[in-house]
Amino acid sequence: MQVLILVGGLGTRLRASIGPTPKPMASVAGRPFVEYLLLQLRRDGFQEVIMLAGFGATVLHRYFGDGRDWGISIAYSNEPERLGTAGAVRHSLPMLEGQQFLVMNGDSFFDIPLLDLIAAHTATPLNGIASTATLALARSSETERFGSVELGAANQVTRFREKVTTRGEGLINAGVYVLERATIEAIPPARTVSLEHEVFPGLINRGLRGIEMRGTFLDIGIPQAYEALRSDPTAVLSVV
Repeated sequence: MQVLILVGGLGTRLRASIGPTPKPMASVAGRPFVEYLLLQLRRDGFQEVIMLAGFGATVLHRYFGDGRDWGISIAYSNEPERLGTAGAVRHSLPMLEGQQFLVMNGDSFFDIPLLDLIAAHTATPLNGIASTATLALARSSETERFGSVELGAANQVTRFREKVTTRGEGLINAGVYVLERATIEAIPPARTVSLEHEVFPGLINRGLRGIEMRGTFLDIGIPQAYEALRSDPTAVLSVV
């Protein structure tokens, strides 16, 4: 199964910490953050990665090349302009083979058995409807930052709740997905589209699953989170 990693983010909020460095290349314990995702993928047996690049694509290519130093084949799908998370996935369609794909955010890390997520996606159809997409969900006390996801019977996603001002525990989107080819083909081409705000909400009651999974979740989207990880990188070092 091919793996698509979203690495085109500008990282505007981290500019004071990382300067002009692309966000996925932010240094943690001497390695670019996204390198830990590659090590996780290699650990779980994945061999083919497509980096969905935009800002900083040259920096990524210069560092990772074709991936042979990591024992993984890496190709690059470069956005001609900023297309959003779903738009970047849709733009890579000519490079995709097969019917199912693992998609990962390049600025978060969820230490789970990735094959278990794929197994859940391909399990018994949801209310007779085959899965169109499956989201890995983490339990978190930071729903005011990430928003939350509500589930119904058979792990079907019933609602996305936007970020709220009151702190509380709940299930959050952990940035790891399994998508069907037909789901990607349905994304409008050549324009900005969001997985989180457009595609996934549109799939509610149409085969969208969420699977709560146990594992360390972290991201580097804000300076406080990035600096905390730099101070204690234990979580990501588990895959080295």
